[in-house]
Amino acid sequence: MINDPFQRLGLDRDVLSVSQLNNRARLLLEDVFAQVWVEGEISNLAKPASGHLYFTLKDSQAQVRCALFRQNASRVRQALRDGLAVKVRGKVSLFEGRGDYQLIVDSVEPAGDGALRLAFEALKEKLSGEGLFSAENKIALPAHPQRIGIISSPTGAVIRDIISVFRRRAPQVALTLIPTAVQGREATAQIVRALQLADAQGFDALILARGGGSLEDLWCFNEEAVARAVAACKTPIVSAVGHETDVSISDFVADVRAPTPSAAAELLAPDSSDLRHRLDNLKRRLLLRMQGRLAHERLRLDGMARRLRHPGERLRQQAQRLDDLDMRLRRAFTQQLHNRSERLARLDTRLAAQHPGRSLALLRQRLDSLAARLPRAALGQLRERRQKLASLMQNLHIVSPLATLGRGYSILLDERGQAIRSAAQTQPGQRLKARLGEGELVVRVEDNHLTPVTLSLLD
Repeated sequence: MINDPFQRLGLDRDVLSVSQLNNRARLLLEDVFAQVWVEGEISNLAKPASGHLYFTLKDSQAQVRCALFRQNASRVRQALRDGLAVKVRGKVSLFEGRGDYQLIVDSVEPAGDGALRLAFEALKEKLSGEGLFSAENKIALPAHPQRIGIISSPTGAVIRDIISVFRRRAPQVALTLIPTAVQGREATAQIVRALQLADAQGFDALILARGGGSLEDLWCFNEEAVARAVAACKTPIVSAVGHETDVSISDFVADVRAPTPSAAAELLAPDSSDLRHRLDNLKRRLLLRMQGRLAHERLRLDGMARRLRHPGERLRQQAQRLDDLDMRLRRAFTQQLHNRSERLARLDTRLAAQHPGRSLALLRQRLDSLAARLPRAALGQLRERRQKLASLMQNLHIVSPLATLGRGYSILLDERGQAIRSAAQTQPGQRLKARLGEGELVVRVEDNHLTPVTLSLLD
């Protein structure tokens, strides 16, 4: 392969193959157009299952094929559709397999300021309808704050202006910077996180600040996520985004809007001249933290640069890993087959040991033993029951009325066999049965002594 793809071909050099020609053309395009912005209208949008997006970007006179791969497509905030005017950023390349000239896209934005304005007005109307701009939800600023959190970029003129105002007017106020990006794709998530962190730290007030810029530069402060994070804060917030003429959604949701970051500082800085050394200490801490952050990011950038590898090397590594996995799979299959064969042999041995004939012999032996034990157990149970019956009969005899009769007592029974317990139950002349200890007698009642006896005077 020729090392220099841009070397001119001489008449005496070898003829290039098609793949060599396409490879040189791709390298040339990617070197010259490493990053370009192109504006046009989307057409022929395709969304395969892989998650990549393919479309054509056109204007009134020309068109170019575009590819937006999945990892970049997930960061696009706007839903793409045919006919949408957009600005895309990417590198010009060539698909060597078909020789197609194309644009590899890594960022998509709405085309023109008008699209952003429409989105701004739509979100403003939505949040206003939900009551996020209502004056009843505003929190009054503290008259004498002691601790103030500043949510802004750690670099730039904004933080310096705020510090300058507090140094001049109220150096005793403790300022804490919650650093965040204020522009770009990562800014929205960082601002939301910074607002949540600052609200949880018990500040007297917060300043959400950024310097001036275009509508695109300030767009992260017009995101719905940032607006809802501002509305959710329990700490009073002063919004100071952009210059005096700039207006953002965050300004409407915040408790107070300041025209500039310096004006926000003046709103919260009581005019005082003592304790200036506290502001100097904060400045030194801020510089140290900035230097530490820069050093950390520099080390992180160096580490990422060392980890960056050419795609060809990555493919070779993946091919090698695929071969390794294939060999491991074959070894694992062979080992598993061997293990299953050994297990089958063990199970076969165990099955032979568990043959029914052996179990039947053991069960027959146990049955014979039980048959021999059964008569003995039955005789023992019968003997025990007889002893218990004799004991019960003896106890019954002790309490039986027949035993009483044996001592000379008797029981009188009427004709119905009911025991006579009182003389009132009898009538003179009534026949009764007297049951003795041995035998029975039939007796007649001559007198029960319940009625007076009348004797004849003649008798």
